[in-house]
Amino acid sequence: MKTIGMIAGMSWESSLEYYRLVNEGVKARLGGLHSAKCVLVSVDFAEIEVLQRESRWDEATQAMIDVARQVQAGGADFLLICTNTMHKMAEQVQASIDIPLLHIADAAAKAIKARGLRKVGLLGTRFTMEENFYRGRLAEKYGLEVLIPDETDRAIVHHVIYEELVLGKIVPASKLEYQRIIENLIQQGAEGIILGCTEIGLLVKDEDSRVPLFDTTSIHALAAVEMALK
Repeated sequence: MKTIGMIAGMSWESSLEYYRLVNEGVKARLGGLHSAKCVLVSVDFAEIEVLQRESRWDEATQAMIDVARQVQAGGADFLLICTNTMHKMAEQVQASIDIPLLHIADAAAKAIKARGLRKVGLLGTRFTMEENFYRGRLAEKYGLEVLIPDETDRAIVHHVIYEELVLGKIVPASKLEYQRIIENLIQQGAEGIILGCTEIGLLVKDEDSRVPLFDTTSIHALAAVEMALK
């Protein structure tokens, strides 16, 4: 079994899900007392959030590189960045380490393609929804057409993530708003919805949408299990 490296803490609420899912995945595959071999370094998200909010991306990139090197030094065979947004600097992180980075967007795209879908909606932080590092990768590498909510709804999605979900708050009214936004994307032709923030799966579930939801937390974690046991 390979050792899974994880950059965690963005937020710890979703990192907890990662840890649970990789261990459950290994146990399901190997049985008995088996669990995942992991090296996990968890950051202080308050420090990272300031860098995001103030667009201090050079500093954020260096922070991710430093932590990635810690994970590698701890004996990891490959790396997960346990958040969608911080894949903004995935290429720089990969160039700075000697172990492979398992990209969350690649894992999501493969799951979408396996279902035979081409047009999907994307929910996430405003960085993930609006910038090209994520949508562009899905379009250019996998030929997916990616829809995002309008500006007002993007603000709602982002607000709920940073003011509720990363704090462990599950608010029924916010769930209804997300369901409305998902339905709007479906009306625009979305055949599936990417939950492109690792906390969104804490709020909305498969039964909350009439098209498939692609929870990047579970998809990424299970891809890590596959890579660890390959």
